[in-house]
Amino acid sequence: MEAVKGLTNLQLELLKMFSIPLKEDQLKEIKALLSRYFAEKATEEMDALWDANNWSDEKMREWAQEHMRTKSKH
Repeated sequence: MEAVKGLTNLQLELLKMFSIPLKEDQLKEIKALLSRYFAEKATEEMDALWDANNWSDEKMREWAQEHMRTKSKH
C-alpha cells in the first residue's frame, strides 16, 4: 500500500470543525453519522451500477453461486 502523503480535504475540515474536545457519546454519534453517510453513498453507487448494467436479481443469484478463486504464487 502506498504511504499517505498528507491529510485529505475531509480530514483537514474535520480537524477544523472538531478542534474542541467532545464527550464520548458525542464522538460515537458523529462516527455513526459519518458511517451512515458513507454507507448511503456506497448504496447510491451500487444502485447506479445496477441500473447502468441492467443487472437483475438473477444476476445477483449467479454471483452468490460463484466460487471466487485466486491464483497462488507458489
